[in-house]
Amino acid sequence: MSLLPGGAELIADLEQRFVTVNDDVRVGSRNVNILRPRSAEDLISETDFDRDERLPYWAELWPSSTILANFIVAENGPRGSAIELGAGVGLVSIAAAIAGHQITASDYYEDALAFARANAFRNLGRDIDTALIDWRDVASDIPRFDLVLASDVLYESRYAPLVAGVVHRLLTDSGVAYVADPGRVAANAFTDACVELGLSVRTSATRPYQAGHVRQTITVYAVTRG
Repeated sequence: MSLLPGGAELIADLEQRFVTVNDDVRVGSRNVNILRPRSAEDLISETDFDRDERLPYWAELWPSSTILANFIVAENGPRGSAIELGAGVGLVSIAAAIAGHQITASDYYEDALAFARANAFRNLGRDIDTALIDWRDVASDIPRFDLVLASDVLYESRYAPLVAGVVHRLLTDSGVAYVADPGRVAANAFTDACVELGLSVRTSATRPYQAGHVRQTITVYAVTRG
């Protein structure tokens, strides 16, 4: 694997600071190799949890991200600016870049964004834009995007209005958000919160996922204005 100097240095730093593993994921006709921490449980910090109940779910490669990644590369809509919410290790962001979107990977963890960038270097041969975003208070200098992406971000009830609010804040007037969810507790509340904000929600796709003992049905919601 040939890497730009910045990418090689970033990957070396992450492999020194974390116990890492590599996962191969088929995205469309391509094989994407994802570098990530071995286990999210290894990264749990009592300090982070006490501060705002933060847990390092970003370090896992969730089934919804695989489904959304393949959905995006097969989707025939116009290409433009895109942002992934809760990007984690960057699989969906990489898929969006492969599909031709100008992607920004965003997350609440700086280490997640470092892994997303590292995986972009490894699979795209270049860097991608990143943004550190707190869904409770999105900075005013974050622009709006033609495409907003999120996978498996509705795992707590309190996230339903937060994610809906971020989609409302970041989506352009003619844009679309795709939110992939495996039936988490906040999914219905999220769609209700979107409607309350004047957004329209429809089911764009329903896809089965099976790998080993993991079996899920992933719903991809499409959210638009009006």
